Amino acid sequence: MTQLLINIFVKDKENLKNPAVRGSYGKLAGGVGIVTNIFLFGIKLFAGIISGSISITADAINNLSDSAASLITLIAFKLSEMPADEDHPYGHARYEYISGVIVSCLIMVIGFQFLVSSVQKILNPSEVEYSTAFWLILTVSMAVKMWLGFFSSKIGRLIESTSLAAAAADSRNDVIITGVVLVSAVFSYFTGLLIDGYMGVIVAAFILYAGIGLMKETLSPLLGEAAESSLVESVEKKILSYESVIGLHDLIIHDYGPNRRFASVHVEFPAEQDIMISHDITDNIERDFAKEFQIALVVHLDPVVTNDPVLNEWKDKVKKIIYDIYPKLDIHDFRMVKGNTHSNLIFDIVVPFECKIKDKDIILQISDEVKKINEDFFCVITIDKSYVKYAD
Repeated sequence: MTQLLINIFVKDKENLKNPAVRGSYGKLAGGVGIVTNIFLFGIKLFAGIISGSISITADAINNLSDSAASLITLIAFKLSEMPADEDHPYGHARYEYISGVIVSCLIMVIGFQFLVSSVQKILNPSEVEYSTAFWLILTVSMAVKMWLGFFSSKIGRLIESTSLAAAAADSRNDVIITGVVLVSAVFSYFTGLLIDGYMGVIVAAFILYAGIGLMKETLSPLLGEAAESSLVESVEKKILSYESVIGLHDLIIHDYGPNRRFASVHVEFPAEQDIMISHDITDNIERDFAKEFQIALVVHLDPVVTNDPVLNEWKDKVKKIIYDIYPKLDIHDFRMVKGNTHSNLIFDIVVPFECKIKDKDIILQISDEVKKINEDFFCVITIDKSYVKYAD
């Protein structure tokens, strides 16, 4: 069924890097979510009314909220296709993230409302009537939701969509919720104990939990999260593969929505190499990244002296010092300015955010260790922060 829907509604389905194709996948997922959840809302509401079950009614309204969420997702994918303009030169792809925030708020409001209703049901219990239609509806709804979860998960993986991944997780949670309702109904049917209100509280708790989780997931990219470590490693490996590139640092990757990445990096070349050759390579790097990674990359060319044995010796000594202080520290832009009475070692240190040593203490320790080697050498240190993360 999933592949059939893709074949019918998505043109050029293999070209996943095309924003228009990606949008078609997203709109298909949103449309299927709307239709499916409205159907589930209708049959569950009917079951809730004829049985008088607050938990199944809560589950029905949860499906209605899922339908609204799918509608918001559909609109967001449409808006995210809008081209960049004068006011929004980075495009509109973050609409997908914004839709997730709206959906999460909607889910939490509904969850709270039914938490209140379920507590009232506990305080004022009433009989629940079970019929063949009731059991059939719950079983069918679980099967439909399970399929929808697989459908959303597949589309989400294809286009790398966090909102669809969240929708898939929500569908799986709904299967659990309906399963809880079904178990409680079986328990009440055979024991006569009125636990419908308590099951309603559990359903409401699931809804609230899903809303909070989705809120965290969608707010994170809006706040500006670090790029995936796999992407960072791929970017670095690609840059280092170019001829005469000897290193890189200060890599920053900005995410303005799916397939909307902008980045900057300092790339090191031998200082003795013709500047025109180095510049030509930086141009090639920028063009290749736009084509292969869909990243608008800006490269800053950094010349590095490689044929000064004294400079290289001091650089190795300083690297040993910083490694002993904290193994994940790194240095770049290492220079030496020699004078008649003293010499300055000038360099930047990249300090990862997980490092708990204070910046001033790092500078002091390095300066002290350099003084132990040669008291006529002074350190001029600039602290940098790493804006990317690496796999452990």
